[in-house]
Amino acid sequence: MSLSVIFAGIVTGLLLGIFGSGGSIITTPALLYLLEVEPKSAIAMSLGIVAVTATLTAWQHWRRGNVNLRITVVFGLFGVVGTYAGALLGVITPIVIQLGIFALVMYAAAWRMLRPAPVHKSVGAACADCPDGNCEELDYRHIALHGIGVGVLTGVVGVGGGFLIVPALVLLSGLSMKQAVGTSLSIVAIKSFAGFAGYAGAVSIDYGLMAGFTAVAIAGSVLGSRLCHRLPAAKLQKGFGMFLLLVATYILIRSVLFG
Repeated sequence: MSLSVIFAGIVTGLLLGIFGSGGSIITTPALLYLLEVEPKSAIAMSLGIVAVTATLTAWQHWRRGNVNLRITVVFGLFGVVGTYAGALLGVITPIVIQLGIFALVMYAAAWRMLRPAPVHKSVGAACADCPDGNCEELDYRHIALHGIGVGVLTGVVGVGGGFLIVPALVLLSGLSMKQAVGTSLSIVAIKSFAGFAGYAGAVSIDYGLMAGFTAVAIAGSVLGSRLCHRLPAAKLQKGFGMFLLLVATYILIRSVLFG
């Protein structure tokens, strides 16, 4: 296993464990530029890697009580529909458009990471499935629509969508950041499996490389989920936001402007 795979896998796992997002934003460029995987194959493999890693990381957060199952089901089921449709669209979309959208998503993610964190509101008394709020006061129609929208984006450009899911969960449902991270991971896992299914059979996939990358990412995610409760999140978010800006600019210059 190359050092590139080990490094990219560890970073992918750490980001998923700490932020509940960011796996595909690292995995896809790593497969493209470090390991020289064909673009559409890189998108498909990224979805598969994140699907498995996010599943195990979500389980760790669930053990700590940080996964809202009811929201996961609503957002996840509608997200699966959008992701599968997006993956079918992604197969026939010119790669320059996919990478251009991917870079724009990274810029949006960087903006979300660098701006001041929103103060979420309390939504009432807790219930058994919603420790941070009253499930009856949630607008599940909005959650479903966000699930479809984020799902389509996931399928087309191969991102798990966690950077869109986490703020949506905080703003729509009033979940705490820890609950949003854990719930985001469970949703990302469901949608990434759907996206991978949409690409499987349509593009070439190196399952050996994918398995090795995933194994390292899982190790990183275990560490990331433990660090989530100990590291200063504000500084980590700002640093990662700056990193996203650099990677997005690199993708635009190399693959879109001069591809």
